[in-house]
Amino acid sequence: AGPDGFEKNQYRKFNIKSSAFEPGDDYGMMREVLTRRFARLQKEEDESAAPDLLIIDGGEGQLKVALDVMREAGFDPGTEGPALISVAKPRREDERGKRSADRTAGAIGEQIFTPGRTPFLLPPRDPALFFIQRLRDEAHRFAIGAHRAKRKKALSANPIDDIPGVGAARKRALLHHFGSAKAIARAKAEDLEAVEGVSAALAQRIYDFFHGS
Repeated sequence: AGPDGFEKNQYRKFNIKSSAFEPGDDYGMMREVLTRRFARLQKEEDESAAPDLLIIDGGEGQLKVALDVMREAGFDPGTEGPALISVAKPRREDERGKRSADRTAGAIGEQIFTPGRTPFLLPPRDPALFFIQRLRDEAHRFAIGAHRAKRKKALSANPIDDIPGVGAARKRALLHHFGSAKAIARAKAEDLEAVEGVSAALAQRIYDFFHGS
């Protein structure tokens, strides 16, 4: 965000590249994303590309990961580089002693964590709180939208697209003839060759693609 509101042309999404993470390893995934972000930032010649403030959605643990990554990249929020905070709901204990974010009606504000300082609360009507919540909501909206788009693309992906020599016209002809990608995958080479525009060589290539020859 800038003085004129959200700068959507500056939005970035990161796909996790490492396969070493266990499901739910938020710390590991956050470390990867921040490491890549600061590596990119180091290559920027325009100093104005650097953010003034880095807001992490989370508590003390998330703040520590972000601080470690920043220092490894040569930035120190205490002296140079972006300021760093993390934001989380205040924690409360249930009757079993388990601590969790307090999301009950009337919960007081948000807890702000900063490096080397005691966490503090922003009261519910504080303008700074509204600003931070708006930023977080927008980040969530963007991330959820990107995830849905990726899932939709994965669901609509067709294995035929990966076969060399099968362009849009032949793909349409194959689907029109057989009705589905699953039926194409089960077809024999001679049946594939019966489709208009599919030569004997291409029919064999399609058959081999699905049958691993």
